[in-house]
Amino acid sequence: MADKPVYSTDPEFCASCRRSPCTCTDPLKRRQPEPVRLEFRRGSKGSGVTALSRLNMHPSLKEKLLSELKRKFGCGGTVKDGVLELQGDRREPLEAYLLSEGYKVKRIGG
Repeated sequence: MADKPVYSTDPEFCASCRRSPCTCTDPLKRRQPEPVRLEFRRGSKGSGVTALSRLNMHPSLKEKLLSELKRKFGCGGTVKDGVLELQGDRREPLEAYLLSEGYKVKRIGG
């Protein structure tokens, strides 16, 4: 039997080191197996939304990240079906912020 858990619902659980809280040696190492998707969607009204999807984290941590992003960029936003949506076209500053935090980013649709 393995000593380390394979999966946990704990928000502090790290998939790479399999511990809670994370004990990874590299603090910039993110627990993101694939790049996050960044896209701009324009609806029928308004200026559209910037969507951040495939973010591998607990829903409560997504809410925390969203509130931080809303404060940083001075805009509104929400989490819909696990996708973070920020009001307006925020692709450039959001991509720069995510890259500085150690995430891999893939732009979708232009």
